[in-house]
Amino acid sequence: MVTLVQIINDYVFVYPLVMSVVWIIGGYLFYVRREVHGGALEADDEMPFFSIIVPCHNEGEEIEATALQLVNLDYLHYEIILVDDGSTDDTGKIIARLCKRYHRIRAVYLKENQGKANALNIGCLAAKGEFIMTIDADALLEPQALKYIAWHFLKFPRVGAVTGNPRIRNRTTVLAKIQVGEFSSIIGLIKRSQRLLGKVLTVSGVIAAFRKSALLSVGFWDTDMVTEDIDITWKLEKKFWDVRYEPRSVCWILAPESLKGIWRQRLRWAQGGIEVIRRHRDIWLDWRQRRLYLVYITFILSLIWAYLFWFIVGVSILHYIFGIHLAPYFPPLLPPRWTGVVLAFVCLIQFSFSLWLDRNYDTNLVRTLAWVIYYPIVYWLLTSITQIFALPRALLKRRGTPALWKSPDRGLR
Repeated sequence: MVTLVQIINDYVFVYPLVMSVVWIIGGYLFYVRREVHGGALEADDEMPFFSIIVPCHNEGEEIEATALQLVNLDYLHYEIILVDDGSTDDTGKIIARLCKRYHRIRAVYLKENQGKANALNIGCLAAKGEFIMTIDADALLEPQALKYIAWHFLKFPRVGAVTGNPRIRNRTTVLAKIQVGEFSSIIGLIKRSQRLLGKVLTVSGVIAAFRKSALLSVGFWDTDMVTEDIDITWKLEKKFWDVRYEPRSVCWILAPESLKGIWRQRLRWAQGGIEVIRRHRDIWLDWRQRRLYLVYITFILSLIWAYLFWFIVGVSILHYIFGIHLAPYFPPLLPPRWTGVVLAFVCLIQFSFSLWLDRNYDTNLVRTLAWVIYYPIVYWLLTSITQIFALPRALLKRRGTPALWKSPDRGLR
């Protein structure tokens, strides 16, 4: 007789298997339909004016390199706005020096740390452009990146946001090398698949561009959301703005290389996702929002999977260590049954395919293949644990509480 425990055990194995297949198929279709023949600005196209906003909080070690990269973009009409959000290091002095040296750079200084979302809102008030690009203070933007993004806004008036393709540039530790593969094999494929379905869960907070009129229509960024990028994406899509993914718009970022750093990052991501689906649960009352239903359901299923995964771990401990049997027959987690073998095989296909897709954006990507094989273990453990801790944090958080930020782990120095 099949018991509930056995059904849960099968779900824990089958859910990631099904999602891997969906991501592979979606990534391939996106590549064929949108990536191979992707558009770009022509020589006679008028380049729209962009305001590039860089929010900064204690970024003295990174902001100058980011700004120097920005002033050398292969683009004519743009300005750079550096927003110092109450930094306590030498960020303000460096920004002031950059403003004197480069006419494209302007600055906004905030007396107190009020969070990234607030810094972005203030930057938009100071921006001259009808189009806004936001990037993190450690991001090094490729010279052609803005051209690829501008094409979407110029040719399609309903495009409200375009997210770029962040790539990891620090690769000195195992954790960093695993994340290199993750950004390609997981994050890149997910965005391709979701874009093909018409709705994406989130633009990347590292690199994204917006039509200012679209931001105005949704009231800009909410300052009480832990992940402002997920929230602004849902606000735009609920207003029926088109949100796109442009893999050719590449920027290079620094990833956490300590367990503490990656834990803080993923916990924030998990909490932010839960906060967003909680706040935007009203989509179920409006049939016009039906294209968001699938994204919503997928997130809920992943949250359920996290809890069920640790439930199965607990059942296994009771079964094999303490001799407590909750099911007539319970298959061992180690070694995995045929479902685990199939899952490992599909993951290998997914990794290989995603690395092939992104080979043009990162020529050294194939070197990370040997490290990516460890990613499923790290991903399943880290994702499931952070979601378990994030759920009560998100549910107990009072609405309106400002989401302040701390300087993230930028890797080993």
